[in-house]
Amino acid sequence: MPNIVLTRIDNRLIHGQVATQWCTTIGANLLLVANDEVAGNKMRQGLMDMAAPASASTRYWTIEKTISTIHKAADRQLIFIICENPQDVLKLVEGGVPIKKVNIGNMHMSDGKRQVVGSVAVDENDVAAFKKLKELGVELEIRRVPTEHAEDLNKLFQ
Repeated sequence: MPNIVLTRIDNRLIHGQVATQWCTTIGANLLLVANDEVAGNKMRQGLMDMAAPASASTRYWTIEKTISTIHKAADRQLIFIICENPQDVLKLVEGGVPIKKVNIGNMHMSDGKRQVVGSVAVDENDVAAFKKLKELGVELEIRRVPTEHAEDLNKLFQ
């Protein structure tokens, strides 16, 4: 079974906070961005590689490749999965990726979304995906950085 140390939703994907704070705290040595668009965008990958810590490798896979390949991971790989949105995480879980916990870190405000906490805005599709993840037994937490306390999860569903 793949050694997934954390799955995070952050629409910025790999950036300074992920690289400096989360990787250090969870001990990840592989950052796996599961995102269909980024998997084919070498420029975005290059920018994220510059932000990634030297202590971790990076992979940029489609949702489908993540589902079909992650079970081949070596035990020594401490995997930090980063997704852009809850719908992609739900696809991974429904596809058999053994995700037990999801950290909700950053979901930008945009048309049709409501602010839940400072860095998280959701719409009805997001809420539906979070509800389904909870039903599937996935633990959810809203937390921007590891040193902060988790936010009240019920704010997602109000």
